[in-house]
Amino acid sequence: MQYYIEQIIEAATALSCLEILAVICGLVYVILAAKEKIWCWFWGILNAIFSVYLFYTYGLYAESILYIYYVFAGFYGWLSWRNHNKIETLKISTWKIIEHIFAIILGILLALVLAYLLKNYTSAKLPLIDSFTTIFSFIATFMVTRKVLENWIYWILIDLVTIGLYFNRALYLYALLMLGYTIIAIIGYYKWKAIYNKEKTQSIETNTLGFRK
Repeated sequence: MQYYIEQIIEAATALSCLEILAVICGLVYVILAAKEKIWCWFWGILNAIFSVYLFYTYGLYAESILYIYYVFAGFYGWLSWRNHNKIETLKISTWKIIEHIFAIILGILLALVLAYLLKNYTSAKLPLIDSFTTIFSFIATFMVTRKVLENWIYWILIDLVTIGLYFNRALYLYALLMLGYTIIAIIGYYKWKAIYNKEKTQSIETNTLGFRK
């Protein structure tokens, strides 16, 4: 236990300004996303740009690729939320079981392919875990851009696994960030679920009144 405490203290003293900025931007992003604030995408893009370089230097190449994707996903999410705000609010929705099954099977297959490529053609560390968290983060991020309620469940599982991945690579601040993400994801899920249920009830009431007329 003392060994890990000493390692954390040593890592904390060696933190770069870039890593600190990346973590701060990441926290702001997920907090604003949970509140459905469109500015979350701005902070998410900044976090992604900072993180690409950091993960590459730590040999987590799949994570580096993931954060390049986050940059583009950030712009897509911003445009998606903004365009809907011009016409109508993009409402929270849910996926059917068959859609989740398809996403999970596709994610597993892509993760295995990526893990194979990383293991055989790069010096990537922990390629299997890195690949799974990366691929399913792609899927979860797309779900966020479309305001799919279950994205938070995906993130909770991804973040828990990622905590171990980052801790293994001595990225202790990022591991703490993932712990924070996990807590916020749990809060975000219940917040979005309450909004979804409220909107669903209002929609049923509106349809019922319309039918009565």
